[in-house]
Amino acid sequence: MDEMISVLAKELNVRPEHAEAVVALLDEGNTVPFIARYRKEQHGSMDDQTIRMLADRLQYLRGLNTRKEEVKTSVSEQGKLTPELAEAIDKASTLTEVEDLYRPYRPKRKTRASVAREKGLEPLAAMIFSGKDENGNRLNLETLSRLAESYVNLEKGVETPEDALQGAKDIIAENFSDDAALRKQLREKIWRNGTLRSAANTEEDTVYRIYYEFEEPLRRLQSHQILAMDRGEREEMLKVSVRPGEWGAGQVILEESVSRQNPFQELLSEVAEDAWGRLIFPSLEREIRNELTEQADEQAIRTFSLNLRSLLMQPPVKNQVTLGFDPAYRTGCKLAVVDGTGKVLETAVIYPTKPHNKIEESKRVLRRLFDAHHVTCVAIGNGTAGRESELFVSEFLKEYGGNCAYMVVSEAGASVYSASKLGAEEFPDFDVSLRSAVSIARRLQDPLAELVKIDPKAIGVGQYQHDMPQARLSEALDGVVEDCVNATGVDLNTASPSLLRRVAGITPAVAKNVAAYREENGSFRTRKELLKVPKLGPKAFEQCAGFLRVQESENVLDHTAVHPESYDAAKKLLALCGYKEEDIGALSELDQRLKEYGLPKAAEVCGVGLPTLKDIAAELQKPGRDPRDELPPPLLRTDVMELSDLKPGMKLSGTVRNVVDFGAFVDIGVHQDGLLHISQIANRYIRHPSEVLSVGDVVEVTVKEIDEQKKRISLTMKSESKSADQKK
Repeated sequence: MDEMISVLAKELNVRPEHAEAVVALLDEGNTVPFIARYRKEQHGSMDDQTIRMLADRLQYLRGLNTRKEEVKTSVSEQGKLTPELAEAIDKASTLTEVEDLYRPYRPKRKTRASVAREKGLEPLAAMIFSGKDENGNRLNLETLSRLAESYVNLEKGVETPEDALQGAKDIIAENFSDDAALRKQLREKIWRNGTLRSAANTEEDTVYRIYYEFEEPLRRLQSHQILAMDRGEREEMLKVSVRPGEWGAGQVILEESVSRQNPFQELLSEVAEDAWGRLIFPSLEREIRNELTEQADEQAIRTFSLNLRSLLMQPPVKNQVTLGFDPAYRTGCKLAVVDGTGKVLETAVIYPTKPHNKIEESKRVLRRLFDAHHVTCVAIGNGTAGRESELFVSEFLKEYGGNCAYMVVSEAGASVYSASKLGAEEFPDFDVSLRSAVSIARRLQDPLAELVKIDPKAIGVGQYQHDMPQARLSEALDGVVEDCVNATGVDLNTASPSLLRRVAGITPAVAKNVAAYREENGSFRTRKELLKVPKLGPKAFEQCAGFLRVQESENVLDHTAVHPESYDAAKKLLALCGYKEEDIGALSELDQRLKEYGLPKAAEVCGVGLPTLKDIAAELQKPGRDPRDELPPPLLRTDVMELSDLKPGMKLSGTVRNVVDFGAFVDIGVHQDGLLHISQIANRYIRHPSEVLSVGDVVEVTVKEIDEQKKRISLTMKSESKSADQKK
């Protein structure tokens, strides 16, 4: 365990005692949000993302240790476990190293070498490899021929000396292939010198055309390139292979494995080439391809996670009566007006798009809805007919006047929610498409509360998400959703079961029980009342209580993120600084009074650590604060442009819709998002677009190129001079 803690501490750059504390807290069944927020003293204030990385790595290391024990047990049962081998297995730092060490002892299917061993040719192979006979006498080609003749045995199927020699060579080749140290060295050489090559497997013009003649060093490959080639290969559009590079693999095998005094250099050179081409390289190529894919998958999952976090943490458009506009052609555009709390006020269907083109009639319906409900903003879905709908809404808003604006909202996953059991339970009397209109409106009002109802994979802010290992992707994305929900806090009396189930410590079943209790008994009056909910015991209460707000409670601390276990500390802090509970939220001099008293001394008096004291003080000053409120508001528009309106050099404001490995897609008010290539994001070198951009960012861009035929827009954020970027 000590070694594992040491590895975790070194890899994550944290102190060993902090890593050990997190491992202990996880093993006790604590959730990541709870550990990150309420156990800072124990782990040195690690954030939730670092703790999740530690948990992932811990799982790998424990799996590695389990595999080491399995391998040692298997080899021991064969009677072949030496102290040296056991030590090598114990020191292995990866599963690949463990499997390399186990390779000679792993039960094999029938091979040329195993057949040769069955024929009794292993002693001959050993003599050829050492260059000496069983008595230690040096051999030569003449004596080797006589030796080979002595192994001819018709009963065993060794009909000629040549058969004997070939069998011996097959055994030596497999021994080369099973040499763990040699495999490691050859693998490293391929990584340093090799390339990944793809070629066309079709004459069709496909989306994979850029990979029809493509070759890139392994060490410089980008994850999106790997994933694209993998998919092209699966669809039989591409042939993909690893090229090891020119460095003489056979010679390396010979030099590393065979004594220079061995008299059979030429014969063993042939064996080395055979081992490389027939056994080692095909195996290493599979391993490297798998490792490339795993690395690309992890990078894609990290990018998806970053995008999802940014999307969920977009600032809500609060207290706005919003019209959700779900575009369509033949079936009409579905409308839903929701008030500032998300309650549906009215729905309607209009037909402003082709083939109906009932524009004036549709405007009359909109005017009536705006007049009746005082609509202040419009959320337009970006799906089919979204462009025409945006033009229609823009024209209507000009005619209607006032300060109403609109925003194009991603529809990704809206249809999934609308057709789901949850959507049917929430709006049993609504048509599926009307549910989509409600969802679109609520996505603008509170992205987090609405998007938690949808499988994160369906939200559409990743790349190649359907090619990812689905269990790993779900685990990562669910972790992001959990962190975002708990960072924001949840109103216990208004949250949907979908939102409640993302709160630390609350399972889907308990979330339903909370909603049922609320329905039966009315609003919760205190946090402690949660303990009356079926299946919500003391441990679950400990995990979830701090993240749930009870605005109806007479205890003002129930409105805050202060955990119930720290209520006494909060009261002592207030008294220490000359305040009462009713002053919470109006403590403008709290920081100054604490500073004068001395933070370490105050923490000691209150019976908490310094990080917890600071958190309590911050929460008492701004109870129930929403971290999203500190971010810039989303970009609302009143007008729309055509692609033909764009000109190179035009400067525009846009919203980042998706960040991928090769750049970002930006909504600039034209139906087609523009591409901001990674090379155009900054004057300085960046490894990944996420270093600069996040989903939801409002950015200033310049139009670089427009291809109207292919409907492509190239954008740039680079300043005109490097000095301008450097000054920033």
